[in-house]
Amino acid sequence: MTQATTHEPPPTGARAAHGIRQPMSALERVLAAFGYHLAVYRRTWRGSVVTRVLSPVLFLLSMGIGLGALVDDRAGGIDGVPYLHFVVPAIVVTQTLWVAWGESSYQVLGYIKWNMNYHAQLATPLGVRDVLAGHWLAVALHLVMSTTVFMAIAALFGGFDSWWAVLCLPIAVLTGLAFSTPLFAFTATQEGDNGFNIVYRWIITPLMLFSGTFFPIDQLPGWMQPVAWVTPLWHGVSAARAVSVGDVSWLPFVGHLLVLVGYAAGGAWLARRAFARRLLP
Repeated sequence: MTQATTHEPPPTGARAAHGIRQPMSALERVLAAFGYHLAVYRRTWRGSVVTRVLSPVLFLLSMGIGLGALVDDRAGGIDGVPYLHFVVPAIVVTQTLWVAWGESSYQVLGYIKWNMNYHAQLATPLGVRDVLAGHWLAVALHLVMSTTVFMAIAALFGGFDSWWAVLCLPIAVLTGLAFSTPLFAFTATQEGDNGFNIVYRWIITPLMLFSGTFFPIDQLPGWMQPVAWVTPLWHGVSAARAVSVGDVSWLPFVGHLLVLVGYAAGGAWLARRAFARRLLP
């Protein structure tokens, strides 16, 4: 005689239980949005290797080692620091600007207008805050991976002389987010990609050149130095360079971090408002 098989009902409140499903928690909603971007990157990561690794490595070789040999020979480095150790932490931070730019401009506009992925996500229980937080979590992951790889390569070339340089990683990620969130807000206002050319030509490139990356900003004309002081890249470069060379003055260092947090938080607030106006009926 065959005994009937009994199936235990799912626990109360489980997703598979009969009846009305329990609402997703805030963390579940954010992780759902993040999971989409993670699945996409698993399929497309090979296309980003060259731009995210090769470009900063070329700067390392040409500026840090090539030009650095001339600077060290003629001037003894920068303020007693070998030029390679001066420029490497700056390149570490600057490459996050490039990553943030790539992840927060054309790709975001595509999700808004071309493939309308954000609209699809908002048709689920996810809200604007969840969509943005999930995407920013994915951007942070991109920043961590690209920065870690470059720092490992730079260390092989002798770009750091202290273990404190590992703190360049969180500083670089914070700097990248300080650019990413305002760029999200800007992108949400665009109908096409013409505005991106203006931003890259008149903001991204000058920031890379005049924010203390390759030379101290006191070499700039007096009227340009205050402009550098208000840019997030200068604060990120200054903070990373301080920990890398072991010359941390805590009050300025904390000030640099607070400025970066302010840019990231202010950009997030603007982005949420811009996305709500653009995507919600």
